[in-house]
Amino acid sequence: MRTLEEYVTLIEQRLQELLPPPEEELAYGRCINAMRYSLEAGGKRIRPVLVLAFCEMYGGTAETALDAACALEMIHTFSLIHDDMPCMDNDDMRRGKPSCHIAFDEATALLAGVALLNAAYGVIADSCKLTDHQKAALVSLLSRAVGTGGMIGGQVIDTLAAPARDTAELLEMYSMKTGALLEAACAMGAVCACHYDTHAAEEYARALGLAFQIKDDILDVTADEKVLGKPVHSDERNDKATYVSLMGTDKAQEEAERLTALALERARMLPENGFITGLTRKLLERVS
Repeated sequence: MRTLEEYVTLIEQRLQELLPPPEEELAYGRCINAMRYSLEAGGKRIRPVLVLAFCEMYGGTAETALDAACALEMIHTFSLIHDDMPCMDNDDMRRGKPSCHIAFDEATALLAGVALLNAAYGVIADSCKLTDHQKAALVSLLSRAVGTGGMIGGQVIDTLAAPARDTAELLEMYSMKTGALLEAACAMGAVCACHYDTHAAEEYARALGLAFQIKDDILDVTADEKVLGKPVHSDERNDKATYVSLMGTDKAQEEAERLTALALERARMLPENGFITGLTRKLLERVS
């Protein structure tokens, strides 16, 4: 299998091919530029990497899954644009740069996010690498992961919930807000390899998603803001319950390690799992 850097290079190159070019002349060019600004801001590209890796694990090629992977990254970027806005987390920085609504304005950021969401489905529909059956399955997976039973539903809970949430409720919200797209990534990779039994992939991703979000909670109170690329202590500022606020940093680290071990256990049940095993450990040890 390829290295993480090789996967990311493939993704970055294809995103550039899929994005409309920078536009200064058209009246709506500001929205295109905002889409590019946020999508080109970097990040770990974990979700699209998982799509490519799972496709190759199940005997497919990364090139077959590339459009699906980029579509998922467009949707993830849409969620970050909206998550940073004043009506949500009100964060001014993302990945070391001003958030989209700061670099442009709130209306443009809102529309850029919606444009990326819609563009993602178009990328899948227009892909010449995927069969019609695969496209239908991928759109179904994505729509469930993004909707009220997944990422958006989790965001609603996060926005409305009182700080006194218990850990069980918190983990349920995490599994929707963060875990749903990670589960979709692994399942989408399997589908791109014509492997439609996605249960094992989703079980792995469920444990990974919870570990990933708890690690984010820890970084929000322990990381260097310059390294993290976004404001620290933002959850505390917004009076949000997190695993750290409920259980403390040490207990949160223990739970992140437990869930990572569970993800690794489930990864061992997958074929050709060496890359996934290494990536899982790397995500627990990350500092940003």
